[in-house]
Amino acid sequence: MSGRVYRLHSTLELPLEDVEEYLNGDPDLPPEVDDVEVTRRNNTLILKAVAAEDDLSKYTPTAQLKASITENRVYEEEPPRAGAPRWDEEEEEIPSELVEFACFKGDRETVLQNTALQYPMFLVLREIALRAEKGTLTAITEVDGELAAHRIVEGEERPASIEVVENPAQGEGGSNGVNWRDNKFISD
Repeated sequence: MSGRVYRLHSTLELPLEDVEEYLNGDPDLPPEVDDVEVTRRNNTLILKAVAAEDDLSKYTPTAQLKASITENRVYEEEPPRAGAPRWDEEEEEIPSELVEFACFKGDRETVLQNTALQYPMFLVLREIALRAEKGTLTAITEVDGELAAHRIVEGEERPASIEVVENPAQGEGGSNGVNWRDNKFISD
């Protein structure tokens, strides 16, 4: 299967433990990907595709997913809001723990890097998105000449569509760009 990823935007956040559990649990990887190498450098997580076939040069970088790692405090119950009235005199500490989160945030070049095996690694990212309780993944892909729209919101697949317009400025939000040709500060 060959495919391409044309547009991708991700705001996914999920516990690092969930990502590791998915990858260590013998995931159903696309046929082009033999394995996924996991590397952590400081606060960056890199998931790199290992090609199933040897037809790629050893110098060709394969696609990789990149996530930043943050530490968030997770409470067992909702903490009281600042400034809210306190009815009991004694203040109890709410049980909590620090949890590391993998944050796949950004556009295609930020989250999904390199072109060799890019579409199969997008499929891995889709599987991760289906496990995320927070964030959205949207993308436009092409497989065998057919365009497809993808949208996953908080771990749930949602309907998505692609709109083709003659002039991109005619689409939604196209009018908020800068018209460089008629800019009085540059043209003289």
